[in-house]
Amino acid sequence: MSATEPVDELSATQFEEHKALEAEEAIQGRPFELSAVRGGLLGKFANDKLAFVAIGWLVMIVFVAIFASWIAPYGQSQGTLGDADKSPVWNGGSWDHIFGTTPQGYDILSRLIHGARTSLVIGIAVVLAAGLFGVVIGLISGYKGGRTDRLLMGWVDVQVSFPGLLMALLLLMVLRGSVQTVILVLAINGWMVYARMTRGVVLSMKERPFVEAAEIIGARPRRVIMTHVLPNLVSPLATLATLEFARIVLAEAALSFLGLGIQFPQTSWGTDAAQGGQFINRNPWPAIYPGLALTITVLAVNIVAAWLRVAFDPQEREKRHAATVIAGAKQL
Repeated sequence: MSATEPVDELSATQFEEHKALEAEEAIQGRPFELSAVRGGLLGKFANDKLAFVAIGWLVMIVFVAIFASWIAPYGQSQGTLGDADKSPVWNGGSWDHIFGTTPQGYDILSRLIHGARTSLVIGIAVVLAAGLFGVVIGLISGYKGGRTDRLLMGWVDVQVSFPGLLMALLLLMVLRGSVQTVILVLAINGWMVYARMTRGVVLSMKERPFVEAAEIIGARPRRVIMTHVLPNLVSPLATLATLEFARIVLAEAALSFLGLGIQFPQTSWGTDAAQGGQFINRNPWPAIYPGLALTITVLAVNIVAAWLRVAFDPQEREKRHAATVIAGAKQL
C-alpha cells in the first residue's frame, strides 16, 4: 500500500492540474466574457471612448434640465426689447448674456436650458407611456395567439397605415398645443413599434423548452410571462427605447417648429429654432444654438443605443472583440 500511495497522490495532483488547465483554456477561449466578469458593464463602457463621451453629454443635459430653475441666469420668458439682438460674448457681447439674446430680448442660454427640460420630459414621458402600452399589447398578442393575436395585430396594422406626422398635426390642430397634449399625441402615434417587437420576441420564447416546461408543471400565464418571457425583452427594449427617445425629441421639435407643439411662454428647442428662424438673416444665433443642441443630443442618444445593442448581444460582443484582437495582432 505504501508503494501505491505516492502514485495515488500524484494522480490526484495531476488530475487537479488538468482540470485547472481545462478551465483556464475554456476562459481564454472566451476572453470577452472574462473581461465582462472582471470589469462589468461599466468597465466595458469606459473602454468605448465614443460612447463614454456621448453618455457624458447626456448626463450633463439631464443635470441641466433637472436644475434648470437654479442654473439658468434668467427665466424662460424674462427679457426686454432693450436687450434684443445682443451678440455672444466671443463675438463682442457681454457676460450678462453669454450666448447673446433673441430679437425679442430673451437670453438664449436661459431659453436653451429651459428648453432642454421640456424636450427631455416629453421624450421620457412618451417612451414610458408608449412603451408600457405597446409591451402589454405585444405580450398579450404573442402569448395568447389565435383570434386575440389577429385582432390586436390588425389594430396595429390599421394605425400604422395612417401617416404618423399627419395624424399628429391633425390632433394638435384640434387640441391646444401644450406639454401634455404633445406627450399624448406622440404616445398614441408611437406605441405600435413596441407591440410588434414584443410580439416577435414572445412568439420565439413560447417555443423554448424552459417556457414549455413551466407551462407543463402548471405555472400560470402571468407567472410564465413575468418570470420567463419578460426578462428576455430587456435587451431589445433598452435599445428600442433609446432610439425611440431620439425620434420623439426630433418629432417634438418638428411639431413645435411648425407652430403646433409647445406654445409660448413655454419653450423647447423646436420652439426656439422656429422663433429664431424668422429673423435668421438679422441674427442667426437664436436658430443655430437650438439646432446644435438637438443635433448633438440625438447623435449622442444614437451612439449610446448602438453601444447598448453590442453590450446586450453576446454575438455582437464576440465580433467586436475579435476585430479588436485582429487589429492588435496586425500592429504587432
